[in-house]
Amino acid sequence: MQFNESWLKSLVDTPLSTAELSDKLTMAGLEVEELNPVAPAFNGVVVGHIVSREKHPDADRLSVCMVDVGDGSPRQIVCGAPNAAAGIKIPCALPGAVLPGEFHIKPTKMRGVESGGMLCSSKELGIAGDASGLHVLPEDAPVGADIREYLNLNEMVFTLKMTPNRADCLSVWGVAREVSALTGAKLNAPSFAPVPASIQDTLAVKIEDSNLCGRFAGRVIRGVSNSVKAPAWMIDRLEKAGQRSLSPLVDISNYVMLELGRPSHVFDLNKLQGGLTVRWANAGEKLKLLNEQEITLTPRVGVICDQAGPQAMAGVMGGDHTAVSEVTTDIFVEAAFWPPSAIAGRAREYNFGSDAAHRFERGVDFSSIPEHMELITRLILDICGGQAGPVVDQVLGLPSRKPVTLRHARAESVIGMELSNPQVQEVFDRLGFTTQAQGVGKSMTYTVTPPSYRFDIEIEEDLIEEVIRVVGYESLPLRAPMGRISMLPNTELKLSRNNLRHKVAALGYQEVVSYAFTPEKWEKDLTDNADPVRLLNPIASHLSVMRSSLVGSLVSVLKHNLGHRVDRLRVFEVARTFVKDASVQDSAMTVKGFRQTWKLAGLAFGLADQLQWAASGNRTLDFFDVKGDVEQLLSQGELEFKPANHVALHPGRSAEVFLNGKAIGVMGELHPQWVQEYDLPAAPIVFELLAEDMLLQALPAFSEVSKQPVVIRDLAFVVSQTVQADAVKKALLATPDDNLVWLKSVILFDEFVPKEEGKGLNANEKSLAFRLTLQSPDRSLNDADTEPLLQKMIEQVSSTTGARLR
Repeated sequence: MQFNESWLKSLVDTPLSTAELSDKLTMAGLEVEELNPVAPAFNGVVVGHIVSREKHPDADRLSVCMVDVGDGSPRQIVCGAPNAAAGIKIPCALPGAVLPGEFHIKPTKMRGVESGGMLCSSKELGIAGDASGLHVLPEDAPVGADIREYLNLNEMVFTLKMTPNRADCLSVWGVAREVSALTGAKLNAPSFAPVPASIQDTLAVKIEDSNLCGRFAGRVIRGVSNSVKAPAWMIDRLEKAGQRSLSPLVDISNYVMLELGRPSHVFDLNKLQGGLTVRWANAGEKLKLLNEQEITLTPRVGVICDQAGPQAMAGVMGGDHTAVSEVTTDIFVEAAFWPPSAIAGRAREYNFGSDAAHRFERGVDFSSIPEHMELITRLILDICGGQAGPVVDQVLGLPSRKPVTLRHARAESVIGMELSNPQVQEVFDRLGFTTQAQGVGKSMTYTVTPPSYRFDIEIEEDLIEEVIRVVGYESLPLRAPMGRISMLPNTELKLSRNNLRHKVAALGYQEVVSYAFTPEKWEKDLTDNADPVRLLNPIASHLSVMRSSLVGSLVSVLKHNLGHRVDRLRVFEVARTFVKDASVQDSAMTVKGFRQTWKLAGLAFGLADQLQWAASGNRTLDFFDVKGDVEQLLSQGELEFKPANHVALHPGRSAEVFLNGKAIGVMGELHPQWVQEYDLPAAPIVFELLAEDMLLQALPAFSEVSKQPVVIRDLAFVVSQTVQADAVKKALLATPDDNLVWLKSVILFDEFVPKEEGKGLNANEKSLAFRLTLQSPDRSLNDADTEPLLQKMIEQVSSTTGARLR
């Protein structure tokens, strides 16, 4: 929202300086994003009068002008502008002048002819206007006057950065209304005196759906002239607001929109075929807009049609076919209320925007349409002439302004300062709110009915915001926060997620944070999730669903790093995943129908260790390296790995992870199909675990360290190749003997699978060697102690797995 200061001050009598006004608006929530003079800094430019113009003797496109600058005698200036002519008044930069961009003017010779200055265009002065020739000034411009003072180029232009809820301030009148509320200054409302109808012509308008158009006012005006020039004061205000002058009818429509926030449209009546119909578009209808873009309409878009078809995109932009031109003589002016729900997003669907759509999708005052129509009519008759017919105003369905109740005590509690009853009541009076107060003191309540232009007042907190905005945030007392701080219980039985992150980082992994949004293809490929949680409004077309697994994000991180020549990577992420679950109900931590689960996922790729001079070889990491990392993370409980069949993992190199008998995740090598699909040079090892189950731990318990020597025994078993080493280990640990407490550890240290029958092994057999460490807490163990236990362990393994001692 852009406007010049004098326009604003013509509507509100405020004594505030420019800086004070800027600060007041910003502190009230209307941020002044820019505050600049109308023109950039320059000096030495005055009003000049071209006394005579002759052709340059040595250049076809140059003219030699004698220019009176008010210093007693005309000076000779060579000019190349095509519109230079005797008798016109123009800006003249004298020798010594400095134009925008530090362009210095000096006496010079142009093709052998002396030139003592420069005649300027709008572009050279940095102001709005036609840059193809000289900036022509009015005939009554005083010769020799400083151009900055004459054109008021030192005036400041405000650019406001409006929040979407403050549509009421998308006009100079709206900002003036706000200044009046903030300062108590008197408003100078424009005149809305009714324009009597001098003809009885009307145009039939049919509205098919009140959800599309709640109110529609129209007026026929005949005998206008669109070839005249709009008044200078209007063009000046439009240009300083960033609008260029097009034609008087278009300028009037734009001017009323900027001043009052009322978008309107002017149809060339003679181009319309029959009456108008306001309806939703039919699929496939086409419309060429004023911006020369031809669009294919959908049933979500409202249109204004005549018998030939759509002639305007409702609340967004008019059509090119019925636009006014220089030869237009009869017009139909419309001003309507289009509900925000009927306009929001429609222009963006076709990759363009408009000032009208920007206002209507946020909410435009629906009660002042007749008054604004009278002002538009008066301006058209005064500038373009003509005869006006009666205003036809159809009211179908307008929004109800529901009262909102504010509790005085609640306002004080939220704001953090004491307020008097008259102070709060004055705020609502200044804002133009209809208020009914009940009670006294802190128990008083205010039932507030917002005006028709305030679409943002819906709940009690909205009124609290209005109170402190008008009272002033600078009025808030400077007080240190006070309150009792109590230590929250911190149980040792559960780690925090931050502790979990530190544990993973200690294993050499780096944490990554990625989007919870993911491509739908990843969900299908890596989780076989055919029904993911889809986003209604994704931030990017490919990030269209919520992830149910973190593996895809880590694979994406791997690809990114490989592209930057990182050949060894260990990364992890702790984050939420999302799946549909009809059993989940609404609560403080959940959303009905959706389950959110915290997970820990990790990925390892490349060499097992960093390159170093003492290493015997550069070994690539494998399944068991990452399995060791998982075992360290889950050392607080009984851990078990079972073969897994997961869509994302290699079917022979993956495992399901169990903690204390509960499945908490999977780990393994990425499936070869996805390694090829995602163009990876080798398969990474990944794991994904339920984070919440990893946070539980047992309380630390003291156990005495034995001072007795340990006994080490090695046992080698011959088993079928289908028997897993873990089954043998479990059998050893399940030996029914009271002395099993002596067993401190069981470690598999060798696996031998023969390539052919021999060495005491059949073709389908293998050898598994385990190292057993035994220790008694109170005495040294000898063979008489250990041999019976070892014999029972051998028998237990043999009966459980069919193994024999090698």
